Parts: sequence; structure tokens; C-alpha cells
Amino acid sequence: MKLIYVFDAYCGWSHGFSPTIREVISLHPEVDVEVVSGGLFTGSRRVPIREFGYVQGANAKIAELTGAEFGEAYDRLIADGSFVMDSQAAARGLAALRQAAPARAAELATALQHAFYVDGLSLSDPAIYRKVAERTALDADDVAAALEAPETRAAAEADFARAVELGVNAFPTLLAAAGRDITVLARGQATTDDVERRLAAFAATRSS
Repeated sequence: MKLIYVFDAYCGWSHGFSPTIREVISLHPEVDVEVVSGGLFTGSRRVPIREFGYVQGANAKIAELTGAEFGEAYDRLIADGSFVMDSQAAARGLAALRQAAPARAAELATALQHAFYVDGLSLSDPAIYRKVAERTALDADDVAAALEAPETRAAAEADFARAVELGVNAFPTLLAAAGRDITVLARGQATTDDVERRLAAFAATRSS
């Protein structure tokens, strides 16, 4: 069995889910985790944040329900409404980090979200990936080189295609997969207890 975590680095609900995904993984260190960037803000949705009038209201709801932190630096970044969330750039950055430490992909995904939502750093800025690499004890030069490689751009596009293949159109979505059997453990907000209960039920069906 493995877990498949489909998220978007620019998705506030994914940010709110960060503590849950970290806790679930810590409870199941033996389980492989595939992390997939979903591509929420691509194509025609790659526009100034002012076009999404619901963002600040949604963030308040996310903070209320999950305890997620939205930092002052983030508030300053988006204050004038001109910031553009580019999920392709963020997915490419995750792919570069993931290449350096595949087994830590979920940790790196949550680190990226902290960089944006708490530290107010643009995930379109290549320098951010050096910062995240240094914070997570990865080789920053290796990550910077990977970021520019054509294979990394291809990996980001492959993630988007993987999300479509899995039928995921809401983020975050956490799946459990065993062979051809796949079940949804979480979509949007969920607690660790919610996920654990669903995971146990899925495991029980596999053993019965």
C-alpha cells in the first residue's frame, strides 16, 4: 500500500492540511508516499490574485478550521492584488526538491507552502528553492541546477497529468492505493483521526 498526496503549493486548503499530512506520515513510516502537484493556477487561471476575490475570506476560514498560519509577509505580498500565483513554476520547484530527496517529498511540499503562506516568498523566484534546500539540509547547488533542467519541467507537467489520471480536481486530496484499488482518505479539510479511520477501513477491506 502507498499514499498519494495531490496538492498545490498555492492552495490555501493544502497549506491548512500540512499538519495532518505530516502526522499521518509520521504514524506510517513504512508506507511510501507519492506527492503530486495538481496545477491549480495554470493557463487562464494564472492571473493577478485580485481576480480571485475570495482568497482572503477563504484564508480566514482555513485558519479558523485548521489553525494554519498566514504570515504578515504573505499579507504584504498579496496586499495590492498584483501577485500572480503560477502553479507551473511551483510544481517545477517541487520537482527539483523532490529529486534531491524523494523520500521527503511531503515534507518538502509543506516547506514550500510555509515559504509562501508564512514567509511571503514567491514560488516563481528561483532563489526560494535555494532557501528551502538550505532550510531542509539539502544541497542548494544541486537543487538550483535541477530547477533549470528540462527534465524538471517535464516532471511538473507529468504531475499535472498524474492528477488528471487519478481523477483529482480538488486540493488537497489524499489517496491510499493498493494494487488497482484506490480510496479517498481526505479531500479538503480532514483531521489525522479522520484519515486514520478511513485508512484502517481500507486496510480491513484488503485483509478480509
